Amino acid sequence: MSSTQQIGGLDLTQARASLAPWSAPSPAIGGDEYLQRLERARALLREQGVDAVLITAGTSLRYFSGVAWGASERLIGLLLTASGDPVVICPGFEIGSLTAVLRIPADVRLWEEHEDPQQLVADTLRERGAGSLALDPAAPYVVAERLREVLGGKPLVDASAIIDGCRMCKSPTELALMKQATAMTLQVHRLAAGLMREGITRTELVRFIDDAHRTLGADNGSTFCIVQFGQATAYPHGIPGEQRLAENELVLIDTGCTVQGYHSDITRTYIFGRANAEQTRIWDLEQAAQRAAFEAVRPGVRCEAVDTAARTVVERAGLGPDYRLPGIPHRTGHGCGLSIHETPYLVRGDRTKLQPGMCCSNEPMIVVPDRFGVRLEDHFYVTEEGAAWFTPPSPAIDQPFA
Repeated sequence: MSSTQQIGGLDLTQARASLAPWSAPSPAIGGDEYLQRLERARALLREQGVDAVLITAGTSLRYFSGVAWGASERLIGLLLTASGDPVVICPGFEIGSLTAVLRIPADVRLWEEHEDPQQLVADTLRERGAGSLALDPAAPYVVAERLREVLGGKPLVDASAIIDGCRMCKSPTELALMKQATAMTLQVHRLAAGLMREGITRTELVRFIDDAHRTLGADNGSTFCIVQFGQATAYPHGIPGEQRLAENELVLIDTGCTVQGYHSDITRTYIFGRANAEQTRIWDLEQAAQRAAFEAVRPGVRCEAVDTAARTVVERAGLGPDYRLPGIPHRTGHGCGLSIHETPYLVRGDRTKLQPGMCCSNEPMIVVPDRFGVRLEDHFYVTEEGAAWFTPPSPAIDQPFA
């Protein structure tokens, strides 16, 4: 076991015994907040000079209506115009299921299996006196093309500015849900680190992590789980196949869950045994890059500047530059919320100005090809003063938790 008592020394029975459903669940998104979101979308419609927006199945539909349905070949959508109740376009046979989950007052318009739902959208637009339509960027290509056919020359534009303009800055209720999700995942990480022993397999750890998330009360266990040992840590998203942990190898675990749809996403990299000088040097450099990115965050700073802050630390140490290895092979971070990766992105070229309530990962991973990689990933949210962590970063290569 590590001298910090954080790595190894715990058996599966002990780990499971320490798990229980979350004692203080965060409140769900309330009806008033859904209505505020719709009004914000209407304000952005006016700013963009567009008459209506159509939001199709996926996380944005959940954001605006509470309907957490994935996309399929059947169109379901929320049509929002400048005035009047929102219109939900839905397959007729799904009305019972829709009623059970819809969280907003809406005019529900049904279509039967032989009918064209895109035509129903066009008819509703004409009825409302709406001309131009902004379409959810996540809508399938076939939906976009069919809409172009039935709109009769009316403009069809990208709704990203409207949808992202609503979703990027999280409310206090959203932040609370993300704080719960990240706290749960951090507890799972702590227990997983305690289970480390020579010969343990990645499969054992993946199964435990999923079960632990479920026991704590995550929506559906782990949303994803990457467990890599030794040389396999040099691949940012891992490599397939079974692995067994050996003495003095690095461990990289990247996992998360959702709470009422809101994501966590945390990575820890640490040593099982004793770290050599190169492992320690790269780990310390990764920690410094993550800290530099965090310290660069404040309202009004462009996202790309946060990426630059992390890369500058690594390049001054002789790694890189840019995406060259050894160095940082990918962006410093991504937005997070109802989607695990969403706008904005901490990467060169993203000139979005940070605003209070924006949430991003901070994970400037360093890869030494064919040897090992180190990724430390925690998320922050922007405040009026700068940034605040959802989870405290790792203190040392042999002490993954503060």
